[in-house]
Amino acid sequence: MHFSFDTPLNRFRSIAILEGISWLVLLLVAMPIKYLAGIKEPVKYVGWAHGLLFTLFVILLLQVWVKYKWTFGKVVIAFVASFIPFGTFILDKKLGNEERGR
Repeated sequence: MHFSFDTPLNRFRSIAILEGISWLVLLLVAMPIKYLAGIKEPVKYVGWAHGLLFTLFVILLLQVWVKYKWTFGKVVIAFVASFIPFGTFILDKKLGNEERGR
């Protein structure tokens, strides 16, 4: 995992990881607690945090799209990755490999 906020790309990658973690916590922890134990609060709070991180993800995705002149296809793939469990982790690995290859 890569957590750095020094460049727009590193900010995007860091928020993408955090967004992916929040998505997994929502799916694998908060939702089962809600539906198996009838406790709604975890979904409320984790869902709120996830929504905030997803919003930041989209804003930063737009920023790196412009700054690094990403293709529309690459932006779509990054956006879709945020909906797939573990997708942002795979995205981070690919972006790290691309960055090292420059």
